[in-house]
Amino acid sequence: MNPKSVIQSQYLAALKMLAGAINECPAEMWAAAETKNKFWHVAYHAIFFTHFYLHPTEADFIPWEKHKDEVVSLDQKSNTALVNPYTKAEVLEYLTYFEAKIPEMVAALDLEAESGFYWLPFNKLEHQFYNIRHLQQHTGELCERLGEGALLDVNWVGMVHPQK
Repeated sequence: MNPKSVIQSQYLAALKMLAGAINECPAEMWAAAETKNKFWHVAYHAIFFTHFYLHPTEADFIPWEKHKDEVVSLDQKSNTALVNPYTKAEVLEYLTYFEAKIPEMVAALDLEAESGFYWLPFNKLEHQFYNIRHLQQHTGELCERLGEGALLDVNWVGMVHPQK
């Protein structure tokens, strides 16, 4: 078994589930005023950090061309009220852009190297588990919102076989 194939499969499966949640999101939930962290913001945050952490180091990161620094964080200091929300089409565009890069990025991983991010004190292999857990945490959060708020379900994706 090739660990990089497994890692790639799980990134792609988690992103497919996130895409399902984004696609199912009703317009009234996308930027609903009553939610602390807007649906679009959580989806963007999940994609951004997955993309960011798949780079060898912070210095190697090249952001998506439509990236806005002020919407990266989900904390209360976030400036999302000062920017126009990303549209569903834009968030899906970013997801598709990043998803296409995964095979190359995963293939380049040195799983025995340090994480490459000074605040993450483990190796690249554990870093991949950390990154996928973060992505799935937010995907699960959005799926839960859809289930509770709109009675919508998102299909479970267990794995995505890498293209050969």
